Amino acid sequence: MISTQDYRVLPDAAALKTISKALAVLDAINSPDLEYRYYTYNAVWGESEEVLEMSDGEGDQMLILFRPEGCVINGYLDGYEQPDKAQVTRGLPASFDDFIFGEPVSSIETTFCLWYTPAHGWQTGIIEIEDDGSEELLFILDGNPDTYAEWANEYYGEDTDRSPMDVAAVAKIYQGETLTRAIVLGIVDEMENWLQLEEDVQAIGYPYDFSSL
Repeated sequence: MISTQDYRVLPDAAALKTISKALAVLDAINSPDLEYRYYTYNAVWGESEEVLEMSDGEGDQMLILFRPEGCVINGYLDGYEQPDKAQVTRGLPASFDDFIFGEPVSSIETTFCLWYTPAHGWQTGIIEIEDDGSEELLFILDGNPDTYAEWANEYYGEDTDRSPMDVAAVAKIYQGETLTRAIVLGIVDEMENWLQLEEDVQAIGYPYDFSSL
């Protein structure tokens, strides 16, 4: 299981960006209502900056910033003991300072932090509290389509009669394939608002072609 104690299977920044966009696209398909999505992606967060946001609506949040220098993950889990932020971010490259020490991260707070640069790979600061809940948020980033399908079938399919999603369709999105109507209908039984999905996918910066089945 991925955590701040063992993050060897975390992909590099480029692969993680692909996974992050896939998560946001999949959630946009599964939940036309933004309020109920876990994962959203902003491809124009700032100049040369893109961000994945995870929010469970109950206080837990994760933000991943992508910059030319690499990426950084800020996680916050409600109810967990808060570490000294100066320690968990010790050694953080200066290019990530404005994000980690500015808003909205400062208001969200920080339970754990990891960052990636091409020169040094994944790193963390000083971990004083091993039980930081990072497993609960980082598990989805393993790059395995089955991981998302299992989670989403439970989260979006609970107490409904919707069909389990086609893992092969999930895998196509994980691989960055152009999103088509056929792929979408492998995720959900029907899509009522294709225009809304088109707008969401554009905001994510993901390729699509809804011209035909």
